[in-house]
Amino acid sequence: MYMEGAGSGGVVESSVLAAGSTAVTAWLPYRRPGGRPEIRLLCFPHAGGAASAFRSWGKHLSPEIEVCAVQLPGRETRLQEEPHREMAPLLDALTRDLAPLFDEPFALFGHSLGGLIAFELARRLAGERRVLPARLFVSAFRAPHLPNRLGPFAHLPDDAFAAAMRDLGTTPDEVFDSPELLEIVLPILRADFTLAERYAFDDDTPLDCDISVLGGTEDALVLPEELMAWSRHTRRRCATCLFPGGHFYVDSARVSVLQTIRPALTSGAAKRFGAP
Repeated sequence: MYMEGAGSGGVVESSVLAAGSTAVTAWLPYRRPGGRPEIRLLCFPHAGGAASAFRSWGKHLSPEIEVCAVQLPGRETRLQEEPHREMAPLLDALTRDLAPLFDEPFALFGHSLGGLIAFELARRLAGERRVLPARLFVSAFRAPHLPNRLGPFAHLPDDAFAAAMRDLGTTPDEVFDSPELLEIVLPILRADFTLAERYAFDDDTPLDCDISVLGGTEDALVLPEELMAWSRHTRRRCATCLFPGGHFYVDSARVSVLQTIRPALTSGAAKRFGAP
């Protein structure tokens, strides 16, 4: 169901593209560029998640959409790197290393913590590069001006932190049943929750792009009113769409989610791109 609320470049030189190609590959390990897509969709995973969460999305979206699954440091192909615990350094790295991608039409999608990262990246790009995504998709995360009802957890000792993560239900049980896997995943989760808990919303200037807010009807971690409150953060249209399922409805209702995203990206309205 939909609920709507009224919200309050240039050409990159070839030398820059060449210099940044290695950095881009690190952030986008599953990218297979080819042809000239009409729009790129950069996807940011949930806390503890990785780029592989979006690896199959490109098969279910139209050829005009290039899915770019973002790999944050500290996981999967970047396991040897230190994960970020502060938002500002992460945004510094994203805007620097992914700069070649922002001179063509693009959109941002983020699930849970990834939604907050996508939102702050949009704000950083608007402020520094004077460019905006054609659309911002925020999934299963409260509007950023609202208080965090879930924590704090990041300061807890390992055993207590692992128990809190299990109780939240945002990490598969098999992780907690395997000491070897838990040893890998726990530092990533702690870093991501540290980033979320240290985050402070400090600028109420709304974006000048459409925002699509997605959520699960049975998500106990994010309330419907917390999703609808995103309308405050755009001067343009903000629409909320709820799908059957809990916090990870993006997996259980994947077909419906992608059917919703696809026309929002390929419609004429999604082609707005450039200076705010």
